[in-house]
Amino acid sequence: MAQCIGEASGAGATGSARAAAEASRRRSKHFTRKIDAERWLAGVEVSKSRGEWIDPNLSRITVGEWARTWLDAQSQLKPTTIARYGGIVDKHLAATWGQIAIADVTPADVAAWLQRLASSGLAAGSVRYIHRILSLSLAYAVLDGRLSRNPAAGVPLPRAKAKPRVFLTHAEVGRLASECGDYAVLINALGYTGMRWGEAVALQVEDVDLLRRRIRVTRAMAEVRGKAIIGTPKDHERRDVPVPAFLVDDLAELVAGRSPAELVFPSPKGSILRNGNFRRNVFDAAAQRAGLGGITPHGLRHTAASLAIQAGATVVVVSRMLGHSSAKVTLDVYAHLFADDLDTVADRLHEARARASADQMRTSRPMIFAEDRFAGGQHAV
Repeated sequence: MAQCIGEASGAGATGSARAAAEASRRRSKHFTRKIDAERWLAGVEVSKSRGEWIDPNLSRITVGEWARTWLDAQSQLKPTTIARYGGIVDKHLAATWGQIAIADVTPADVAAWLQRLASSGLAAGSVRYIHRILSLSLAYAVLDGRLSRNPAAGVPLPRAKAKPRVFLTHAEVGRLASECGDYAVLINALGYTGMRWGEAVALQVEDVDLLRRRIRVTRAMAEVRGKAIIGTPKDHERRDVPVPAFLVDDLAELVAGRSPAELVFPSPKGSILRNGNFRRNVFDAAAQRAGLGGITPHGLRHTAASLAIQAGATVVVVSRMLGHSSAKVTLDVYAHLFADDLDTVADRLHEARARASADQMRTSRPMIFAEDRFAGGQHAV
């Protein structure tokens, strides 16, 4: 048996093997034939020259251990995201890949695993999300020099179905707000400003600028393992959202006489308002009485976007109002709403062209002459 890295039969092969052994921390690899050892050594040297060589020691860490190492490094993520990722690592990645070295993961293995997840009844969106966590952790292994490529990248994924979105009319928002009683102002705020639920319930009185008709979104509440945690908004982006005049009056009445640090929309006990409690105690029954199915407090954000677009807001304005990371995100979600304006644009272009043509005809109309038979000359008419 030829041994590599350590030695292979023949003086030349032995020297090369020993040099490679020193570079690879004196690990040993065994071959039954000398030519196989020499080919392997040649491949190592080519990989080194290209900067593609991976120390086998580094890639023997298990997927489960590496996924937790990757997660610990994600300090930029919000606590809710960390908790969600951690749950997936514990429940799905550790269960299947916990004892498998990252070097042994193949695209075919990943594809088969995803198929099993889909067959178990998980929704396509959930399967894609689980795959994302595995892929991100293995991409980090590539970045760290433990893998030469990401075996989870490019594998077939189940097609996720978009969740239906509910867009309320002005009248429907008013009806829902009325049914929510003391929380009518909250419903209107969600339905007309586009704030996320966690942003709205974290608002303090000092965040409401009645003179400028603006709400400053600087905080957000997130529930992590049953606890309410106040942090920054999604993507850590602070923003100002516009407030319609009718809502300014309602907010002014709501916050009158209250201290700047008080919550604008507190629970009955004065603490942070939880989504689950609000839905159970107020919202779901109110929506049913209003004849509105499929709507949620967070879903009112879609209504705000729809009403703003109907009022003539541009993609950029809607993106800023909703706190999207880019206008592309806004178009990905609401492009079909902007498409409703295509007929309006076409009609306006037609009208503009007609006006331009009429103006041109008036300014370039030729002088018409008629013969004055009685005067024996020509006069302009």
